[in-house]
Amino acid sequence: MTKNIAVLPGDGVGPEVTNEAIKILKVIEKKFDHQFFFTEGSIGAVAIDKTGTPYPKKTHELCINSDAILFGAVGDSKYDNDPTAKVRPEQGLLKMRRALELYANIRPINTFLSLINKSPLKKEIVKDANFIVVRELTGGIYFGKKGRSKDKKSAYDICSYSKKEIIRVAKIAFELANKRNKKVTVVDKANVLETSRLWRETIHDQVTHNSSPITVEYMFVDNAAMQIIKNPRQFDVILTENMFGDILTDEASVITGSIGMLPSASIGKKIALYEPIHGSYPKAAGKNTANPIGSILSAAMMLDYSFGLKKESQTIYKAVEKTLSQGFGTKDIVKKNPLSTSELGNAIINFI
Repeated sequence: MTKNIAVLPGDGVGPEVTNEAIKILKVIEKKFDHQFFFTEGSIGAVAIDKTGTPYPKKTHELCINSDAILFGAVGDSKYDNDPTAKVRPEQGLLKMRRALELYANIRPINTFLSLINKSPLKKEIVKDANFIVVRELTGGIYFGKKGRSKDKKSAYDICSYSKKEIIRVAKIAFELANKRNKKVTVVDKANVLETSRLWRETIHDQVTHNSSPITVEYMFVDNAAMQIIKNPRQFDVILTENMFGDILTDEASVITGSIGMLPSASIGKKIALYEPIHGSYPKAAGKNTANPIGSILSAAMMLDYSFGLKKESQTIYKAVEKTLSQGFGTKDIVKKNPLSTSELGNAIINFI
């Protein structure tokens, strides 16, 4: 199989973790007789420094002409500490999501037995936790109209959704649930928000119309935040809107022991993007200490979701599992003799 992969390392630790994912893919390429072509593009703060825009036209053209996108992270402290900055790295990520119509974000949350004691939660709570969060990615408050009053003393961010946006992301959640335990939990705030009530009405209509075998339950987001910590095993597939999904998946990352462990896929009409859920973490940039597993497992998701290479994907997952079971890890998950970013990547390669 021959595939073209757009590589957008981005900012902070993005280039370091992405490099390890590419190393893994090159090993898979040789082991299973595939051919992957990697072409790099800029996004985020590095793109602003080069071109003045966080998502250059050249990067967009690279993405639309590729078979999948491997993404690192965006964000730089010089922008975080300047609330008046008119151009920000994160704008590039939002613009890319909208331009490529990456409307559904899939974030698997599952525990590795060897890391069961690394979670701040009790062992009996996190053991066997395994669920997926499907987050709508191109609508809601992040993409709604926003602004300030003339006197700058008030501000607004409008949250807006259409039935079409809800239906298309719900379809993905139901397809995933149908392959798992056939349960979808819709997380919203329908007792307060009109958009949440539209979500409930739309999903209820779809389930009724299609006579779906999926069990659907509805849960307010504040209760969901508690239940994820109290009893994560109750969930199979969580379906939610943009901002709620952003917050809940960061919360859920503690189940695995480190946010550096979690991969994600952003699915669009024509292309998909794969990235670790962690941010750019500028303080660690260039130190070779960041956990690359989230990026490596994102590459594994790419092989499965975009290319249909399930055996190759499972090979990576099992190698990560074996590496962790042998006590190897970066300093966020191993306190005694932690490996560097590149050393952990090499350890996983050895098991492949």
